[in-house]
Amino acid sequence: MNLRARKIPLLFFCLAVLAVCAVAVQAQSGRRKITPPPAAPVPTPTPEPTPAPKPEEKENELGFIIGSDSFGTYEVMPLTYYDAVMRGCADRLRSGSSAHVTIAQENMSRGDAIKKAKAQTTTYVILMKLVLDPMYAKSYNDLEVEYVLFAPQTAKVVTSGRTYLNVNRRGPVVVGPTRRDQTSALYREQLLKQAGEDAATRILKTLNLSVRILR
Repeated sequence: MNLRARKIPLLFFCLAVLAVCAVAVQAQSGRRKITPPPAAPVPTPTPEPTPAPKPEEKENELGFIIGSDSFGTYEVMPLTYYDAVMRGCADRLRSGSSAHVTIAQENMSRGDAIKKAKAQTTTYVILMKLVLDPMYAKSYNDLEVEYVLFAPQTAKVVTSGRTYLNVNRRGPVVVGPTRRDQTSALYREQLLKQAGEDAATRILKTLNLSVRILR
């Protein structure tokens, strides 16, 4: 009897606990789940526009291309002679103007010079050739430098002429000694270099460019 009396309160206690748990579960299930608002989007920084690169302004677009026709004559001459003439012409063009000067490494015939000049915009083409006048020539001391200046785009002949090894010569007539006995190969190359300088001086004057005579 006493055992049964003890079980009854315990039973009521367990039922009460179950009831409380049921109410708690129902309350939890009935509660709405609150969704947090979406986070504000982080603004993407707008990159600053990259300034367009400015084209490089050339101080002077005028230029010269110097070439030589070493195969256009019957006489076979040392290539150093042609190098001396073109080097002298290039040095004078650079010292007498602000133009850029290029010496062609390959042989240049008259047809090649015309084709190259037509392909240029502001660059002149100078064709140089070493010739021996059969009427007067007796040795390499009588070499003459023939030059032709072709205009860019049109390839028209702007000027042409000849210069001579002896610095005192201003044409076929010699007004000073030729010093044949002192003309070695190296000395002749120096004379050819000066003849190339003389051709460049005439070209600069024809184009009305400043000419600073260094010698």
